[in-house]
Amino acid sequence: MPTLCKPSVHVPEYTITAEETMEFAAKVHAGKPQLPLALRLIQNTGVRKRHIVQPIEKTLRHPGFEERNRIYELESKKRCPPVIEEALANADLRAEDIDAIIYVSCTGFLMPSLTAWLINTMGFRYDTRQLPIAQLGCAAGGAAINRAHDFCAAHPDSNVLIVSCELCSLCYQPTDDDISALLSDGLFGDAVGAAVVRGNGGTGVSLERNAAYLIPNTEDWISYAVRDTGFHFQLDRRVPGTMEPLAPVLRDFTRSHGWDVGNLDFYIIHAGGPRILDDLAKFLNVDRKVFRHSWSTLADYGNIASAVVLEALRRQFEEETILPSAATGMIAGFGPGITAEMALGSWTVDTQGNPATAPASYLYSGGTI
Repeated sequence: MPTLCKPSVHVPEYTITAEETMEFAAKVHAGKPQLPLALRLIQNTGVRKRHIVQPIEKTLRHPGFEERNRIYELESKKRCPPVIEEALANADLRAEDIDAIIYVSCTGFLMPSLTAWLINTMGFRYDTRQLPIAQLGCAAGGAAINRAHDFCAAHPDSNVLIVSCELCSLCYQPTDDDISALLSDGLFGDAVGAAVVRGNGGTGVSLERNAAYLIPNTEDWISYAVRDTGFHFQLDRRVPGTMEPLAPVLRDFTRSHGWDVGNLDFYIIHAGGPRILDDLAKFLNVDRKVFRHSWSTLADYGNIASAVVLEALRRQFEEETILPSAATGMIAGFGPGITAEMALGSWTVDTQGNPATAPASYLYSGGTI
């Protein structure tokens, strides 16, 4: 079965702490009646810091949609290659071994997709398939994993590269001061991630089944209003409650595979916010600590959109406790639609391949264990 190998995730060098976020919000939106509530909500996100592609002074200015998209192109071309190189090394593959590239991003727009530039620049074969996904938002990380799984199932022995480039700070709108806009200003961060799904071999999550589900009549709960100034994020106050209807879907999906959703060995879940994680733990009847990699991603980086599941999985690889072979797990991403993209898989260790394909906890001075 296809194996999702260790991801690589990089964050930009500029940081903004939770305290600085509160200070900037109070200064920029001083006197607005909704500010006190927004500040309380931001404080309750649990986000300690976030990383952004520009200094905060530049981030708070709006030079226009055209200039912001130019910055998106510049930064994505600068930041994606080293992350991709690391992800290829993690999978013990080279660029020419890749048969398809899935590129996900909801924070900038390029046509052709960045996939064309990557093929021309990084040594990928010219017959590499391209699949850009731009409109699934935070769910796109899970969707990319599932589409990679589908591709490998349809084309055995193929390898698929997933790239996530989310520069959320380039979507900041200084004039938007409703509650959802202010909350998103304190929640979202920037990151670039990549991972390889190998058709054969590799250490990581052996992908066994995937599915998607859309909650009926919720398509306007998470959306962009596209205006002259760019993308304006819109978030309905009902979104945090979506785990109650989604939990039974996750439970039934897992049961259809013969597993118990409350008794898995690992959970890689999109960290949309603290209530999303708390409610999902409640409705799945699991300890909130099983989402520890999602919680730590949220605290350290904020909501990094489609890159969250890649970073949470990277942290699973880095964890000191070694997962046993065939340990069962779930990956789930949530986003606009309201859409859930779900995957089930078992932990597998490639003891025959290059030591670089195994997580650090499997390495010793003599090779792989």
